[in-house]
Amino acid sequence: MTTIQTNPVSTNESRLTSGIDAQVDTQAILEQYDRESVTRHSQDRKVRIIIALLAIAYSLFHLYITFNPLPELIQRSIHVSFGLGLIFLLYPASARSSRTTISWYDWVWVLASFAGAIYIIFQYQDIMTVRGGIPNTLDIVISMITVITVLEGARRMTGWILPVFSLIFLAYPFISHLSFMPNRLLTRPYDLGDIFGQLFLKTEGLYSTAIGASVTFIFLFILFGAFLARSGMGQLFNDLALALAGHKQGGPAKVAVISSGFMGSINGAAVANVVGTGAFTIPLMKKIGYNKEFAGAVEASASVGGQILPPIMGAAAFIMAQTTGVAYSTIALAAVLPALLYYLGVIMQVHFRAGKNNLKGMPKADLPKIKEVLKARGHMLLPIVALVYFLANNVPVSYAATYTIAFTVIVSWLRAETRMGVYDIIEALQDGAKQSLSVMVACAVVGIVIGVVNLTSFGTVMTSSIVTLGAGSLFLTLILTMLASMVLGMGIPSIPAYIITATMAAPALASFNIPVLIAHMFVFYFGIFANITPPVALAAFAGAGIAGGDPMKTGWQSLKLALAGFIVPFMFVYNPTMLMIDTTNVAVTARDFNIPAYYEIATVAITSIIGVIALSAALEGYFKAPLAIWQRIVIALGALCLIVPETMTDLIGLVIIFIMWGLNMRKHK
Repeated sequence: MTTIQTNPVSTNESRLTSGIDAQVDTQAILEQYDRESVTRHSQDRKVRIIIALLAIAYSLFHLYITFNPLPELIQRSIHVSFGLGLIFLLYPASARSSRTTISWYDWVWVLASFAGAIYIIFQYQDIMTVRGGIPNTLDIVISMITVITVLEGARRMTGWILPVFSLIFLAYPFISHLSFMPNRLLTRPYDLGDIFGQLFLKTEGLYSTAIGASVTFIFLFILFGAFLARSGMGQLFNDLALALAGHKQGGPAKVAVISSGFMGSINGAAVANVVGTGAFTIPLMKKIGYNKEFAGAVEASASVGGQILPPIMGAAAFIMAQTTGVAYSTIALAAVLPALLYYLGVIMQVHFRAGKNNLKGMPKADLPKIKEVLKARGHMLLPIVALVYFLANNVPVSYAATYTIAFTVIVSWLRAETRMGVYDIIEALQDGAKQSLSVMVACAVVGIVIGVVNLTSFGTVMTSSIVTLGAGSLFLTLILTMLASMVLGMGIPSIPAYIITATMAAPALASFNIPVLIAHMFVFYFGIFANITPPVALAAFAGAGIAGGDPMKTGWQSLKLALAGFIVPFMFVYNPTMLMIDTTNVAVTARDFNIPAYYEIATVAITSIIGVIALSAALEGYFKAPLAIWQRIVIALGALCLIVPETMTDLIGLVIIFIMWGLNMRKHK
């Protein structure tokens, strides 16, 4: 569930936003572009108590199984069934349904959703030992009920696209043996037992590794984010960003990039982050002179990038760890340099745009002081430091998350502004449960796709098709994989987009001996960036709604701001040193990697940083002085030379860029 976390408005923020006349209904914008926010608020006190108790119990269950795990099938089924129960209580069936009362059929859906977990709990021994996973008639009936409830829950939260996509896959094994099917898609006949047994009785369908990651890791980190939000972390990020960058050239836009990046890393909800932080930052950007489309695009590109920013990286990184078997700490370390390059590209375009249009920062007198911010709320950075420490010292991820939640509560007591009481803890438990539902239902419904792919040969067919179309060219195969990832990411959340592309598209790169970590990072990036890629750029459209700009123009501007993010994945495929991993003589399925020599990492980092800065200048047509068209083209070519992982191209790129920089400095003086 997506919510806008509100924080008390500080005196400085009130002063900064004074004089801004444009008022926008942020909740209406959020509901327009984010189905997860369309919730009901029951007026019946008893119903509210039931929902609260169920949400609290849901959170406590996940904390309990961290230290007292149950059999995988049981805990995953409980995670799905009781999460679906919350969905049917919180989300209306349609736009015409009441937003204040729960209909009788919603209660039927709740009971139906509980059936799957209750059945598995009581029949677990027979399923595992007596029947050996071979379904009987009652197994098939309960499986069909569970599949239907998952599809309906996904429809209510995400819209029609993902359920219909899953239904198409579900139909495939029913018709895959018929004569009209192309030869490559022909399979043996499958009966109801084969299909629904695969989906329900095994951990390769509804209860796949994606749901395993959701129940074991993702839920706990969403809960951690809920505790941070209740302690006022959002206020800390805003104030800290204002203190650090508010007075700089183009200050409000830099504030948006910094604060939205931090918040996006924790909550992983791009559209909600755009609306939550953009309601404050976008009016400030417009106030100092940025146009509407650019202001909305800055917020969108910064919010989307949070999902690639360590240490938390939204939620998909935990699924990547579960799917690939690569340690989460390795994934987080690998993501550091690409994430920094992405944000460098955004913030440098913001900087050059401000220089070109002579956009000043905000008066220092109106901004919070760094010392004051750190004194009031700086201690709330300690939980994040603790999390990094736990992960760096190979503490199991679920343990690290749980310890950090407890540490957050303790640290919050150091100051009155952040102190969490019993009420705050209870509310955080509820918030975490509700915010986890979108991830749970996305992983569950995509489990239908995974189950069918594992049952049939469809995944192999998809992979071989990409390889065939790639005609033996790694670059062309990367382009096709990128397009597949982005098309899938348009209209469905980034998590199911990643799971689907990781299942069907990423294996295509294995034929080129690309290690699984690199392949998954590649599709992960492009599935996320679909949120700011027209024609379906939901995060950009939300930013346009707040800014009052044109949605499609905002989408294209977001794409331009995020251009470094589209280039970086190609860079780390050709030069894995950027991910701080050494792939020399490692297998495609490698899970452990050595760290390259430090001078190699430094070389890649320095040339990439110069290349991204140069590319940003070329895109904006400004460095210290305006750039002519021919200069922009030459600088862009020099930037691309630096991006190509070859010593000669690096030297050529450096020479080109420093010559052009010198000419621009002379013009400036």
